[in-house]
Amino acid sequence: MCPSDSSLPTVSHPRTVQNGSASPAIDYSVGVMAYNEEATIADTIDSVLRQDTTRCRLCEVVVVASGCSDRTVEIVEEIAARDSRVRLLVQESREGKASAINLFIASAQSPVLMMVSGDVVLKEGALDALIGHFEDPGIGMVGGHPIPVNDEGSFLGHAVHLQWRLHDRIARSSPKLGEIVAFRNAVPSIPLDTAVDEISIQALITELGFSLVYEPDAVVYNRGPTSVGDFLRQRRRIYAGHLRIRQQQDYSASTMGSWRILRALHGSGSLTTPRACAWSVGTIGLEGFARVLGRWDALRKRPLHVWEISTTTKRGVAAGASGASQQNVAVFHILDFHREQLEIGVRAARQLTRAVTDQLKQVVGPKALVSVRRESGTFIVVLPGERDEAERMAAELAQALESVPLVLRGQDEPTPVSLACAIVTFSPTSPPVAASIPISTTFEPAPTPAIAG
Repeated sequence: MCPSDSSLPTVSHPRTVQNGSASPAIDYSVGVMAYNEEATIADTIDSVLRQDTTRCRLCEVVVVASGCSDRTVEIVEEIAARDSRVRLLVQESREGKASAINLFIASAQSPVLMMVSGDVVLKEGALDALIGHFEDPGIGMVGGHPIPVNDEGSFLGHAVHLQWRLHDRIARSSPKLGEIVAFRNAVPSIPLDTAVDEISIQALITELGFSLVYEPDAVVYNRGPTSVGDFLRQRRRIYAGHLRIRQQQDYSASTMGSWRILRALHGSGSLTTPRACAWSVGTIGLEGFARVLGRWDALRKRPLHVWEISTTTKRGVAAGASGASQQNVAVFHILDFHREQLEIGVRAARQLTRAVTDQLKQVVGPKALVSVRRESGTFIVVLPGERDEAERMAAELAQALESVPLVLRGQDEPTPVSLACAIVTFSPTSPPVAASIPISTTFEPAPTPAIAG
């Protein structure tokens, strides 16, 4: 078991450096605070466990499940049965995130503690980038770089991305840490009534004389609210929490200052088009309204430590993170196309390829990239997203095309089409993966009208 001494660095196992000598790695514990996170908790834990680290060693993942009424506890128990580093602490009733954090702090057994939410996914390399800073004994807390997976093509997607871009720009000069943080095991507890736990810890670490670091390379993916109601509730709670920290601990988050926000907005790339400019102004208006509500909550001392969960932030974070960095190229080929061309003629073969191209575009949608080599009967379709989903869609495309004989102009009989399909997945973090896609003959698609050439 990893030691509980709070001095750093801790000698746990040696790591090799460039000059051939060995230096101690840093032991750390991860705390995951969870309330009804059945949709995301497995992806969160998996993204922690699979990290390949050289500067640090993961001792344990402590999941604190607070009053969960879904399958969160069951899912974590299944993971813990497979990996002894995972252990579960259950709070029968929901007492607030701060209470869960204090339970984690009291039970953690490493000199460095890291906290992640139960609805985020870590990018590969995030832990090394984050924990490695504790080789400096003056560093007390390090925060990572949250990146939302929301679709930026909508107003709220734009608002969420703008929010975290400004956070990133401000934190680079004046650290404001959140979503994923690591800190020395020197804080016995945090106030139970806080609604902004990371800032509470940040204030306590600063009081102890340690420095703060923001690490942009420690990327963590999250999903921001996708409804105006959720967005306002979240921003209102956070601002009220910041006001309470300023009053109770005499500490202000760097994102509290309006002038600092305006400076970060300039050059953020969020005012480059008329639509982006209008949406940015709308975002500022929403944020301003949320701050007014948050100030009212702070004045009347409204309890904030147990808050209403934003359900729209719990959907598909892992898929969104993967889809942002992965492209799948599906290649379809008409079997025996050369012989088909000889039998029906060159002009009819061109009609056939045009008809197949139109059908592909109809199925995958107008935004998908579809190209064709008419002389060879080969079609290329770019399918973004996770590989499993792309494989399923490619197989269904091929099956749908085979199930609808194409009636070409000038011919009485329909021309059947048989396709072969393969897919190549490109990812910036791993080599391309290629495989053929088996076409099931039992597939029964919805009825589709015949296509006239």
